[in-house]
Amino acid sequence: MKRQIIKIDEAKCTGCGLCVPGCPEGALQIIDGKARLISDLFCDGLGACIGECPEGAIRVETREADPYDERRVMHNIIQAGPNTIRAHLAHLKEHGETAFLKVALEVLKEKDLAVPDGYKDNASPQHGHATGGCPGSRMMDFGRDSEPAWGDVSSHLTQWPVQLHLVSPGAPYFREADVVLAADCTAYAIGDFHQRFLKGKSLAIACPKLDEGLDIYLAKLTALIDEARINTLTVVIMQVPCCGGLVRLVRKAMEQTQRKIPVKKVMVGIKGDILSDEWI
Repeated sequence: MKRQIIKIDEAKCTGCGLCVPGCPEGALQIIDGKARLISDLFCDGLGACIGECPEGAIRVETREADPYDERRVMHNIIQAGPNTIRAHLAHLKEHGETAFLKVALEVLKEKDLAVPDGYKDNASPQHGHATGGCPGSRMMDFGRDSEPAWGDVSSHLTQWPVQLHLVSPGAPYFREADVVLAADCTAYAIGDFHQRFLKGKSLAIACPKLDEGLDIYLAKLTALIDEARINTLTVVIMQVPCCGGLVRLVRKAMEQTQRKIPVKKVMVGIKGDILSDEWI
């Protein structure tokens, strides 16, 4: 089956080993001086290890791989002790992987092992800080009505992360939401980007020219439409040819989805003026 899974660039990898503890699932080991993915079955493809690599040697790609096996992962994790168990459960929660989390809790109960506080009642643990993974990709829901944290101008950002490679379509803030997919440069060109586009919406950003893994973007857009069941999608792009790639990705995703949703394209001039605003 095709799914997201990590890829290690051996030329960049120095074998420092910082990625290994960043993967509670035990999918990584240092072998012959390099980080190695020891089994597709153990890699959940969520990329917690990416932020731990100082060399930028790890990325997520979409390829043929064995299905991720949460039960086998849990049998590995149990041997590592309660701290690793807790880190793994937090990792699943942060990425909205409630189905895997439910399986993990079932395994703990089957083994008659203690379930960490916050996970005992059901598969939706209480909010808290994780003990593992990359802080920069930790899922946070600010709420649709949150107050600005700093300055005199209100921020309408409702969640973190926002980069399309890092967001999870299963995150609660995408469920039945109005979503903005913005080219990276647009927020710098539009002075009132937050007020005009973000209020009450969830956000993903991407650059179709410079970002790698556009097949991953396609898969995530498809999941947002069919699985998260988003209400609308507003694509905000710059008036440059490469930005059109973001619209083409959305059109391609719509061809593959079972659901059809309203999609708006907003084109922005390099001085921040809105050149067009239309449903497509």
